[in-house]
Amino acid sequence: MTEKNIKKYKSDVNVMEKIKLKYYRLSKSQKMIANYILNHYDKAAFMTASILGEIVNVSESTVVRFANALGYSGYPKLQKALQELIKTKLTTVQRLEISNRQITQESIIEDVIKSDIDNIQAIINELDREEFSKIAEVINRARNIYIIGFRTSTILAEFLGFYLNLILDNVRVVRHGVSDIYEQLIHITKEDIIIGISFPRYSSKTTQILKFVKEKDAKIIAITDSDLSPLIELSDYKLIARSNMVSFVDSLVVPLSLMNALIVSIGMGKREYITKKFEDLESIWERYEIYTNKVE
Repeated sequence: MTEKNIKKYKSDVNVMEKIKLKYYRLSKSQKMIANYILNHYDKAAFMTASILGEIVNVSESTVVRFANALGYSGYPKLQKALQELIKTKLTTVQRLEISNRQITQESIIEDVIKSDIDNIQAIINELDREEFSKIAEVINRARNIYIIGFRTSTILAEFLGFYLNLILDNVRVVRHGVSDIYEQLIHITKEDIIIGISFPRYSSKTTQILKFVKEKDAKIIAITDSDLSPLIELSDYKLIARSNMVSFVDSLVVPLSLMNALIVSIGMGKREYITKKFEDLESIWERYEIYTNKVE
C-alpha cells in the first residue's frame, strides 16, 4: 500500500471524528449541519448540498463552507467520504430503507442499470493500467494462486477460479467445508499469491485469513471497492471496482467486468497453451455430451 493511499485511508475513514474534533470551532450554522450529520449520516450521505441546507435550515453556501472547514475541497468530497464510510456501518435493514428512498418502482430498471454503467465507466477512467498489467504478470509468474472470498464474494471467487483454472494449472479456490481454511493455506509461501475478494459489507473472515497469509510473506492481491476497504491495508496489489449504489442487493456487475478483463489479459499471454488445452477440452465435452447441440 502506497504512502498516498495510507494517508487517504486515515483521512477519509475518520470523517465522523473530524466533525467531532472540529465541532467547537464551527459557526452556529455549521454546528447545526454537524449535528444533523452525526445523527443522520446514512441520510445525509445521499443528499445534495442544497437539500441538506434546506433540511437544516441553512443556505447551500453554508453547507459548502462546512465541508471546507472540515478540510474538504468541496461538498462532493465530504459526501463521498460519508458514502464510503457508511458502506461498512449500514445494516441490511438500513440499506433497504435507503434504497427505498432512492429508487421508485417506476425507475428501478433505469436507476439500477445506470448505477452499474456509471461504475463501469469509473473503472475505465480511474483504473491504474500499470498496476493492472503488473497484477496479470504476478499471477502468471506465481507458483500457486489461491483465491478467497466469502459471503456475496464467494460467487466472484468461484467465477475467477473457474476461468483461471482453464488457463493455468496452479489455481486453488479456498472454500468453506472442504477442510479448515487455514489447513488449505498451511503450505503457502512467498512464491505464492492469494487473491482476496471482498465488497461491503466486508467479511471479517477474509481479513483474518489475509493477515495469516501476510505473516507467511505471500503476496496479496485485493479486489475490492474502495481504498477504504480493510483489504487495502494488507495488500501488495489492488484492483478497485467501485460500487456507489447502496442497496440490500450487492451488485456484482462491476467486479465481474473487471475480472473478465483480467482473465482475458492473462489468457493473451498464454495463447498457444490455451489453444491446445481448449482443443483437448472440446473433444472431452463432445465425447461426454457436456453441452447440448440440439435445437428444439
